[in-house]
Amino acid sequence: MSEVPPPEQSTPELGGIAGRDGAQDGLPKRFGKYTLIRKLATGGMAELFLAIQRSVAGFEKLIVIKRILPSMTQDRSFIDMLLHEARIAATLSHPNIVQIFDVGHVDGAYFIAMEHVHGEDLRSIVRQMKKKGVAEFPLEHTISIVSGICAGLAYAHEKRDLDGTPLNIVHRDISPQNVVVTFTGDIKVVDFGIAKSDAKLMEDTKSGKLKGKVPYMSPEQARGEQVDWRSDIFAVGTMLFELTTGKRLFKCASEYETLKLICDRDYPFPSMVRAGYPPELELIVMKALAKDRNARFQSAREMQGALEEFARGSRVATSTIALSSFMQGLFEDKLQHQKQALLQGKQLADIIALQHDADSGEIDNGRPSSTLSTPAAAHTVTNAGTHRNGGAGLVIGLLAAFVVLAAAGGGAFWFVKHRGDAAVATMSPPAQDKKGTIEVTSEPPGASIWINGDLRPEVTPAVVTQLPIGSAIDVKLTREGYEQAKETVTLTGGVPDGKVRSTLRRGTVSLSVDTKPPGLPVTMFVDGKAVTGTDADGLTSGVQHRVIVAAPGYAEQVLTFMGEPMEKKHFDVTLERARRGAKPSSGPATTPAGPGPATPPPAPAAGNGKLNVGASGGWCNVSVDGTPRGATPVAGLDLPAGPHRVTCVTGEGKTQTATITVTADATARYKFTL
Repeated sequence: MSEVPPPEQSTPELGGIAGRDGAQDGLPKRFGKYTLIRKLATGGMAELFLAIQRSVAGFEKLIVIKRILPSMTQDRSFIDMLLHEARIAATLSHPNIVQIFDVGHVDGAYFIAMEHVHGEDLRSIVRQMKKKGVAEFPLEHTISIVSGICAGLAYAHEKRDLDGTPLNIVHRDISPQNVVVTFTGDIKVVDFGIAKSDAKLMEDTKSGKLKGKVPYMSPEQARGEQVDWRSDIFAVGTMLFELTTGKRLFKCASEYETLKLICDRDYPFPSMVRAGYPPELELIVMKALAKDRNARFQSAREMQGALEEFARGSRVATSTIALSSFMQGLFEDKLQHQKQALLQGKQLADIIALQHDADSGEIDNGRPSSTLSTPAAAHTVTNAGTHRNGGAGLVIGLLAAFVVLAAAGGGAFWFVKHRGDAAVATMSPPAQDKKGTIEVTSEPPGASIWINGDLRPEVTPAVVTQLPIGSAIDVKLTREGYEQAKETVTLTGGVPDGKVRSTLRRGTVSLSVDTKPPGLPVTMFVDGKAVTGTDADGLTSGVQHRVIVAAPGYAEQVLTFMGEPMEKKHFDVTLERARRGAKPSSGPATTPAGPGPATPPPAPAAGNGKLNVGASGGWCNVSVDGTPRGATPVAGLDLPAGPHRVTCVTGEGKTQTATITVTADATARYKFTL
């Protein structure tokens, strides 16, 4: 690593590098021991360049130079923080982390030299999938990618100094833009150069600098609190949710609304967004997304282990070779152009290096530059170096040809990380000025409303506002015990706006269960509701149902299933004696129960009441009568008077249930002890 001298009083211009293309920027240009070939991007704090590093014995390496903008070098505290954190990041060496090679100071400009990666970030991959008509991110590739992210983070989080002191590194900006999948199937976490560590007390990050992406912030980061490695785990959980459901988790019209959503609102379960979602994977996602950091995975390695266990148990065939084939097939056209761009870039770099050596009289490879072994084209230009104008003109002409060829290939061959003000860069495009509304009604009322796969807070009848004009909108209505109703609406901006009116059909899936040993006083609950006997009718098709079979003195058996319309599902369940020391089942209710089966709940009284549900010793996701109601605390639920089945599921998948009676015009309260 190069030594970093103190900043000079004035910052000289770097040959007009701020231009739009190579010729206007004065590129190619020597920059210390590197040769800047082409500008890749400009952000709020730095410019990125493609560069070549050369050394003795013909060594050469493509790298990326992040040059700090001159305006930023005047902020001494910012530079101190940047250099300290970059030095820490440069000590990281792991297959799943983009390597930082150097941190230095050249011609009054601070820079970071980092590994060049031939691949695409997750955001670009998802966009390319849409262009190719690929509807879903393959589950096996999602598990490979997220496991790779966890492996890289685990290494960084556990990194120690030479004396064994933990560095306590936190990335703070895990997001799709900072995860790259290479065309050889490798996973790389980018931008550890801005990571936070405790190796040295530093001034807090200033507004707009080194700021995380708002839609991937943890609640504690969104509130401006001190963060640790578990904040990165929350961000990984957010990406896992989005890759496996195809839907954004935290996406609002403004940063403020997004922050409130992260901090204050309940998060949807993946199975609420995508039917048939694997229950085991859902537990992993929700544990990573726990608002309380103590309820999350306590290390990235623990989350990686959970994902690998899920892959083994579900027989998800993860493969680097398969991921490589997926990437190459997805970007096949782009790769063809990139091969030519790489060849042109290499030849141009040889020309620039030789011309510089000829002008300066430097010696490379242990010999005078005039005797270097180079391509014929390079020899021609170098030998013409005595004719200064002609040589420069040919170099500029070749550079222009290279830039045009690269542009025709759909962009640079090299992975480009465009930062700037991260929060502004990741905001959704400005909403259109004109928005539409949809009036949604159902018979019976009280159905949940889903817009383009996102669960709305309203239930029917309702008017949903702030919807886009001119694009198809998928509306789905769901209600326990009824079939789903779907309709597509395109708003034109006319008056009145769209209307969706649906008559919901009773559920058509039936369930029967046979239990062994025979003759036991069995109690069965379907989606949290007690049923008479071991048969159930009128279940909704296309959604996942959870069944608990219990008998006094026996361990509960839990099964999940999904049925097609008019399908009859049958299961044989063998109950086993509760092990010694374990609490035998008397049905899943946490309220006291006698030795016999639970009695059916009485008919509800007239009127409505309120229900508040809390938890001590942790948090849990609450369902009332089989309908998800979000994470604790849940308050002000408006329910018909009478008994209701309340289920509490922790992030680890542990379940408690209770039957709570709501009184008309009163508020019932219940707290689970976890």
